[in-house]
Amino acid sequence: PLTGVSSRWRQRTTVSVLGAQRMDRRRFKFRSSLVSALISALSLISAFFMVSALGCDKGSAPEGMVLIPAGEFTMGSNKTDTEGKGNEFGSVKPWYLDEHPERRIRLKANYVDKFEVTNVEYKKFVDATNSRPPEHWRDGNPPDGKGTFPVTYANWYEADRYCRWAGKRLPTESEWEKAARGPNGMEYPWGDQFDGKKANTGDSGFGDIAPVGSFPDGMSVYGVYDMSGNAWEWVDDWYKPYPGSDYKSDKFGEKNKVLRGGSWGGGVHYSIPLFYRGAYRFYTTPERGFPDAGFRCVKDK
Repeated sequence: PLTGVSSRWRQRTTVSVLGAQRMDRRRFKFRSSLVSALISALSLISAFFMVSALGCDKGSAPEGMVLIPAGEFTMGSNKTDTEGKGNEFGSVKPWYLDEHPERRIRLKANYVDKFEVTNVEYKKFVDATNSRPPEHWRDGNPPDGKGTFPVTYANWYEADRYCRWAGKRLPTESEWEKAARGPNGMEYPWGDQFDGKKANTGDSGFGDIAPVGSFPDGMSVYGVYDMSGNAWEWVDDWYKPYPGSDYKSDKFGEKNKVLRGGSWGGGVHYSIPLFYRGAYRFYTTPERGFPDAGFRCVKDK
């Protein structure tokens, strides 16, 4: 307290002190905002130089594809569901266990499709090979206005045939995961923190499957789009335990194929971040097609 001074002077001094405190707070907020902006800018610059240093010469890739350079990356995880969220949400499998163990893997360079295969692209395949069109198409044509949307309802065998027809193939789990997570095993294509607005998830507000490339802020460090959300993606592998895993499941074996990446949410107005992680594995029988499942292809370098 201020003592030994007149009440008028004391009042003026108190106002001055409060004003100084407000000014200090404004300066602190400004400095905090400036620091945040600088950190964001440095992160973007770092990502640019990281991709350049890794040898991602986009000009050398076939049209519509991105070069994923040779080298090591972190695959899988050692996470555990310490809070019992899997049981709380009624998950069909324990959370994280089929991702064990985390390990470093070296892969050869390859090319991956920048976007999921679209309805327009799949239409060319259907016409050229007289293949069965997806079940929601009418008279062999995709829905009006959805040419640039990911093709869906294609089962694993149809996805595999398309990629081979196009001179490519389905990615392995490891190839897909590297393209999504980068060399250092980020949790999501954009970083380690979930952001439901950077991908077409239940939090995105889009409320349906979206045209490919609609969420550029969520692309991976290699420049690959929609590796999280929008549509699940078939990969080549059977659902099996990773080398060194001690997790047992009756779903393992050559009976289920793996899907990666999560989807737009199917009408659920919230997101469970687990499903959008680059390490997350889902599975189903290869004969089934889904309204929120598509695919992309890779090509050997």
